[in-house]
Amino acid sequence: MCRLFGMSTGGTRARAAHWLMDAPRSLRAQSHRMPHGAGLGWFSLGHEPVRDRAPLAAFENPDFALHARNVVSQTFVSHVRDASVGGLTVHNCHPFVMNDRLFAHNGVIQEWSTLRSWLTEIDRALVAGETDSELMFAYLTAEIRRQGDTTRGIVEALGRIGAELPVFSLNFLMAEAGRMWAARYPESNELWVLSPRDGGLSGVEPGQAGSGGVAADRPVPAVVIASEPMDDHAGWRPLAPGELLVVDGLEETSLFPFPPLRRPLTRADLSLREAASQGVAPLSGAEDATGRQVTELVAASCGPEAPTEIGEEFAGAVEEVPADLQA
Repeated sequence: MCRLFGMSTGGTRARAAHWLMDAPRSLRAQSHRMPHGAGLGWFSLGHEPVRDRAPLAAFENPDFALHARNVVSQTFVSHVRDASVGGLTVHNCHPFVMNDRLFAHNGVIQEWSTLRSWLTEIDRALVAGETDSELMFAYLTAEIRRQGDTTRGIVEALGRIGAELPVFSLNFLMAEAGRMWAARYPESNELWVLSPRDGGLSGVEPGQAGSGGVAADRPVPAVVIASEPMDDHAGWRPLAPGELLVVDGLEETSLFPFPPLRRPLTRADLSLREAASQGVAPLSGAEDATGRQVTELVAASCGPEAPTEIGEEFAGAVEEVPADLQA
């Protein structure tokens, strides 16, 4: 399935290279199983979101490695994609950016036409790709604006989606500069957190295994969120089904505002592509489909892969990177 990663240091600008590149189950390592795209988002010194994304696996993308090793920020959101819907294009790669927020999603929502009908023309103008994830983000953004508060907007939006649409999973990460929200809803897909009080750090001490050789960096306390534990640290804990974790700097608050889904999707309700993207075994008759076959199916059904270079609209954002790099 797609994999999520988020990190908040509470204000200190740090690198996330350990978790993105060097940890035993780093995002780069996980991308061997999620090859349809990768993206990394962070916040500039001016608290603006910046992202680097491409329809290319993280393990074979030199730009992903460059930014993972060098970018410093107080907040990161990253994603490796196992496509369930939408073409293999840059516009369908996470994280997405709307209204100074970063967003990445792992799950399946059906009946998009209903979700789209909840959006105004102004809301729909923010959507550049063709995924349920980006539509979900546009609706979250609209509800946050209507509620005047990010947490209330998330609760309102996910509550309505869970009440009215067929859903397999709504797991997501959303970030503003210095703040993150993580949801596991319902129990279908896991989401884990390593808190500072349980040993959460931005990296490891120079010279330790997995330090990546970045001797100038010292690890700082950090809240680390991931789809699976990225190392063998005993402090990782799974979010409970229905949990919304609000991270403000290093302070964590767990809320449980979501009722059970009214129209939960089961394995039998998922297409082959959807089932493969969620790590669910396909139905009888398709059990021999390998990852390569699924990738070929995605490419055939979505059209040819887009070039790996980043589009014009993103090229401008990348120009911000040098201000955020430290020698």
